Amino acid sequence: MPRRRNVSNSCCLPLHLNEDNARFGLLAALILLYLLCGAVVFSTLEHPSELQAHKRWEEQLANFTQQNSINLNSLESLLKQYEEAFVAGIRVDKLRPRWDFSGAFYFVGTVVSTIGFGMTTPVTIAGKIFLIFYGLIGCAATILFFNLFLERIITMLAYIMRWCHEHQLRRSGVGGVESRSEDDSLEGWKPSVYYVMLILGIAALLIACSASALYSSMEDWDYFESFYFCFVAFSTIGFGDLVSSQRESYDAQEAYRLGNCLFILMGVCCIYSLFNVISIIIKQTLNWILAKLDRCRAQCPCHGRPYRRRGKVCCCCCFPQILSQHHNHHPPQGNSRQRAQKRNAVHPALPNEAAGKQRFTNASVETVCDSETDAGLGPDGGYLTGRRLSGEMISVNDFMANKVSLAILQKQLSETAHGNPRQSHVRQNGFSGGVGAFAIMNNRLQETSVDR
Repeated sequence: MPRRRNVSNSCCLPLHLNEDNARFGLLAALILLYLLCGAVVFSTLEHPSELQAHKRWEEQLANFTQQNSINLNSLESLLKQYEEAFVAGIRVDKLRPRWDFSGAFYFVGTVVSTIGFGMTTPVTIAGKIFLIFYGLIGCAATILFFNLFLERIITMLAYIMRWCHEHQLRRSGVGGVESRSEDDSLEGWKPSVYYVMLILGIAALLIACSASALYSSMEDWDYFESFYFCFVAFSTIGFGDLVSSQRESYDAQEAYRLGNCLFILMGVCCIYSLFNVISIIIKQTLNWILAKLDRCRAQCPCHGRPYRRRGKVCCCCCFPQILSQHHNHHPPQGNSRQRAQKRNAVHPALPNEAAGKQRFTNASVETVCDSETDAGLGPDGGYLTGRRLSGEMISVNDFMANKVSLAILQKQLSETAHGNPRQSHVRQNGFSGGVGAFAIMNNRLQETSVDR
């Protein structure tokens, strides 16, 4: 009787991860490491200053009580009352009213933009309840506005690229410009994600520098403090340590408040779009790291065969095996019912399939075409590795198991909102539609194009 192989003594227990799950886990680990590094840096920089501030305050408090013969407990009670008044907007220096129309408008602007400086907060129960529902709708609408702003930036760059190419053809005397595709499509003019990042970065820097010059002259901040405020406000971090337009009066007050609102609006749009573009580059980096780990694991001499531990453990085999979608998979063997059960699984398309029936996945980013082809048996008996029909609902189990991508779910939500599936995959501006920042950038940049 043959002896069973002792798999428990292998170099490392097998661990199979879906590519999406591996990317998610790697990103979570890197974010945790990033947080730990940030905590170490800020603790090193700021903790000594905090200790000195506590020491100075205790000395000032002791000196004040001794010089003025004031009971320390009474003084601390007064300071606590001032802290409560501070939350309500009461300051030692005279500031603008918090809840007149202009102050309330400034407040709702910080709410819907998710900046939330914290200088003004509702104190009544009715105001807090209204804020919950008001912010729920307002924040969602503002995020949609930011996404549409990003969409128009990419479309504008595509128009500029096409115009420059046509202008170059005219100057070179090649002849008339070739006829454009249906609906004046921009599918062939996809700007690089690095160009978009550069343009958005330059625009945000120019806005921040111009706004800093305004704030340093109107708020009596130095230029670096003004620039720091611009980043905190534009990125919607909103600490509230510096807040613009809070004094009771300014020179050219109305013009300054209008300019302040416009600078914050333009800055938030540019920084939000820049963050989304940078996220594409981060995803490319994660895919590169996963590819390196998978290649290192595949080249390990002990890969694919268990062996007994003899005092050493192979580090390469401890990497989880990534079930990549980049390699060609043959259609499953079996009857048609078994194939139908796997109709919603995502498979890479074969090279000879039509472009509209493919799901492209490369080392940089996933792209889902808007094909309405369903997976299953094709007219020639072949196995079509497409995606779901537009009218077919996505189950929670499939989504949690990463059998469908987020872009498909976003497309279905968009179709449900419109009441019916969109029959065309080309929009008026020549790009495929989508919901959310990733769906908007999907197949509109060179790095997310199905042509790569």
